[in-house]
Amino acid sequence: MRLGLHVGYWGLGLTADEQLVLVREAESAGFDSVWAAEAYGSDAATVLAWLAANTQKIRIGSAIFQMPGRSPAMTAMTAATLDLLSGGRFLLGLGTSGPQVVEGWHGQPWGKPLTKTREYVELVRKALHREEVELQGDQYEVPYRGEDATGLGKPLKLMLRPLRAEIPVYLAALSPKNVSLAFEIGDGWLPLFFSPERAREAFGFESRDGFEVAPSAHVLVTDDLEAGRDAVRPILALYVGGMGARGANFYNALVSRYGYEAEARRIQELYLDGKPQEAIAAVPDSLVDEVALVGPRERIADRLEAWRESGATTLLVTARDAGTLRTMAELVL
Repeated sequence: MRLGLHVGYWGLGLTADEQLVLVREAESAGFDSVWAAEAYGSDAATVLAWLAANTQKIRIGSAIFQMPGRSPAMTAMTAATLDLLSGGRFLLGLGTSGPQVVEGWHGQPWGKPLTKTREYVELVRKALHREEVELQGDQYEVPYRGEDATGLGKPLKLMLRPLRAEIPVYLAALSPKNVSLAFEIGDGWLPLFFSPERAREAFGFESRDGFEVAPSAHVLVTDDLEAGRDAVRPILALYVGGMGARGANFYNALVSRYGYEAEARRIQELYLDGKPQEAIAAVPDSLVDEVALVGPRERIADRLEAWRESGATTLLVTARDAGTLRTMAELVL
């Protein structure tokens, strides 16, 4: 099992310089990759370009580029450029995001996420292969030929010659159907809130040779177990409670599939009713222990066995201190 560093959303809690210190520490410690995220704050592409310029060998990945925020052609252009700038170190992580962000922030229709993902990846790969980009699909029409089209559009080919035509494509997926699609058309999968004991049943996946399974986990090495759990609870409460509407929260549905139906419902009720502190307090210890790695070094070492046996090929560590990164390198690498 390799290690990656997940820096998440840039500029939240740590300064850019503090986060760069962590990235360089991860590179020095032997971490394989570093990943940046985006929602409706910092974008991931700019962060990754900056990290590529300030590192030497660690691979850089998007976890994720939001598909509604970029056309497939723009994603191919960005991927090819980042791969060239980094000397072939780029990993392309993609995801649909959720209806609230897709429609509320990007102003795009939610549509059919499975079909959209399939067509999007096909178009990105065509562009990276320097084929003429053309697809008359269900969700994407390239060239555009709608009623208001000028009729001047024609299939184009990427002007830039990519360093690599086969840039690995990772897909973020939380439901069994999305996970199945990731295994079918992707090179890797980026699961969030991965429970190593329950993942195979909850996500419905079987390992495949050469396919990367790269779950992310919050990691905090501390002798105060309760304080460690308390540091993770707000994150779980935010996602399970507030990242989506009632009946349309993928993280809430996932935690319910883990067996926490009542707890997930309670967390969401409290969060959406404007009681975030009560929602945080409602996150059970057992859920934190399943999806995160917190506590003393010895406890984390014991817990890592489950992750090694889960099918995960790379563990993406979310951490805020260099000591935790060094400990993880000593325990895993």
